[in-house]
Amino acid sequence: MFISCKCAGMEEQMEELRQQLEKQCLINTELQRQNKDLEQRLQEKEKLLQELHSQYHDIEFPASSGTDNDAEFRKSRAAVIASEPIQETLDILKSRVKKTSSETALIVKSIQKNDFLSRLDDEQIAMMVDLLETLAIARGGEVIKEGTEGDSMYIVAAGELLVTQAGRDLRTLTGGDVFGELAILYNCKRTATVKAKTEVRLWCMERQTYRTIITNKSKKKREQLLGFLRTSRTLKDLNDVQLSKIIDSMEEVKYQNKDVIVREGAEANTFYIILKGEVLVTKNVNGLQKPIRRMGKGEHFGEQALIREVLRTATCTADGPVTCFSIDKEVFEETIPVEHLELFDDSKMLQEARAPEKSSPGSTLRFKDLVPVLYQEGRYQGDSVTLGVGGFGRVQLMTTVNHGKYYAMKRVGKKHIVAKRQEEHMLFEKKILKAIQCDFIVRLHGAFKDTRYIYMVMEFCGGGEIWTKLKEVGRFDEQVAVFCTACVVEAYAYLHKKSIMYRDLKPENLMLDVRGYVKLVDFGFAREMVRGEKTYSFVGTPEYMAPEIIKNQGHDFAVDFWSLGILIYELLVGSPPFSSSEPQKIYAKILDGVLNYPPYLSEAAKSIISKLCRPRPGQRLGNTKNGIKDVRHHRWFSNMNWHKLRMAQLDAPTVRLIRKGPSYINFDRFPQDQTKAEEEFSGWDRDF
Repeated sequence: MFISCKCAGMEEQMEELRQQLEKQCLINTELQRQNKDLEQRLQEKEKLLQELHSQYHDIEFPASSGTDNDAEFRKSRAAVIASEPIQETLDILKSRVKKTSSETALIVKSIQKNDFLSRLDDEQIAMMVDLLETLAIARGGEVIKEGTEGDSMYIVAAGELLVTQAGRDLRTLTGGDVFGELAILYNCKRTATVKAKTEVRLWCMERQTYRTIITNKSKKKREQLLGFLRTSRTLKDLNDVQLSKIIDSMEEVKYQNKDVIVREGAEANTFYIILKGEVLVTKNVNGLQKPIRRMGKGEHFGEQALIREVLRTATCTADGPVTCFSIDKEVFEETIPVEHLELFDDSKMLQEARAPEKSSPGSTLRFKDLVPVLYQEGRYQGDSVTLGVGGFGRVQLMTTVNHGKYYAMKRVGKKHIVAKRQEEHMLFEKKILKAIQCDFIVRLHGAFKDTRYIYMVMEFCGGGEIWTKLKEVGRFDEQVAVFCTACVVEAYAYLHKKSIMYRDLKPENLMLDVRGYVKLVDFGFAREMVRGEKTYSFVGTPEYMAPEIIKNQGHDFAVDFWSLGILIYELLVGSPPFSSSEPQKIYAKILDGVLNYPPYLSEAAKSIISKLCRPRPGQRLGNTKNGIKDVRHHRWFSNMNWHKLRMAQLDAPTVRLIRKGPSYINFDRFPQDQTKAEEEFSGWDRDF
């Protein structure tokens, strides 16, 4: 009896222990699940922090050393720079400060030591020296505050300043040091605080002053060159569009005193315009050089060399330092067909470009019929799907009440548009997208507004961004890169025929539809241009900017071909050719123009990139006399059937990059935006 009672007691204890163990196992399982969930949340927060960090990637900071730790692959989304209006006139005479020779020498030395500023030409450097103002700062005074927006650059004339970041001392600035130089190009946030350690005297310049003067100088120089070319007997029948193309292909060359520019009897193949200095023209008479005439600024020689095989009839020698603008016969023939010189006639093409656009068929889509698509699983389950977040708004996935079709809806705060002075850009983007009917460009289905936001409801490209796919695989094989680029070429051909330049090509602005065909999105920086004209905005994405934008020389459709070359490089390599964590180093590399190719790139790929990324816009593939045909006919596209591509009859090699699943499976996930934009009643969107 005693034993059976004891056994019963033990069984009871065992059962209790078993229940406790089961309970503990359940608790452990739940804790593991919670840990997993916490780990996932942390990863998502880390991803979000990286996304936020990448949005401020364009912030400049005074470099502390000459090292440049470039990543092998571009990890963050490219920064975007919106253009600002340029003042046509600016009263700068009253702010001019006379400099001593030693002050001038210090400023010039500082500019020459700086990564970006050293690429300015002599005229621009002289202009900077002339326009720098003085600024005195008392000890302890703050020159730059971390997190604020900058509009001035500085050179230390005397004294010492301390650079700190997040309260940490970074470095000391002394006489001749340059800081804040990116602010003269565009509106950027300061990443460090700069305070005076002693009494300090600075040389400084505001962005509006720099950009207005440089732009006006470039415009004036271009007008002057056009005037010089119009006086040429050989070129007199060319119109301004053609003359402008010639200027884009010309190179600036400098000669020292007594340098022979052309020699009598030598084969002639170059045309020259004198920009500065004097040239002595002499002829050989009985073995002696007999002076014939003297030529100065604006005069030209060697024009016959452009259209026929001739020998030089005289010798031209620099009399003192001389600067010329020159173009050789081969480049000229690529620019203008010279058989009769009047063969190249844009008038018909320009009339076609100016013809009124057919607007897209009237949309019956109503704003009230749109409902957000919600995440069906994961951390954000039940939240509305966000396809992308950028500096100018958020793109959400929408569907109609009856779930008939998906749309991508771009929503931008009106207050933000006004603050960034982007009203015209938004109106123009809507106008362009409404008129466009091209299979390689995303369609606009409707545009709406309320007191807080403007909304653009666009075609949904379910395959996701080329940017995301590129990051997933590292780099594309050649077949995929050729197909993606060919789609862009078709989009360009359509836009350029309509006199629209795009100006913001990059993997982030290329979307895949469900069949794997590539479409161009985001026309915030697009602009309508008459051929032969130039625009002087500083606009685009640093890694993709053409040299003429950085130099404020005036740009046109040629910038789109430059960015096409950069895109091909990034698709094949995984990172653009000119990249750095510091924007000023990116600009310096672009101006140096040295392309380094990895060994695995094919010869054809290297050839097309080199031809698209020529420093002189008039010499770029796509921007010479045959236009975009030269791009299509390049051997890199030898296996591309352009007709079948336009008819959507090709099997896209990109289709293997597209995942199957819910409508949003090919997009990154973003948390819902709980904030509400302020109301805005200025009325700029009256016609939106």
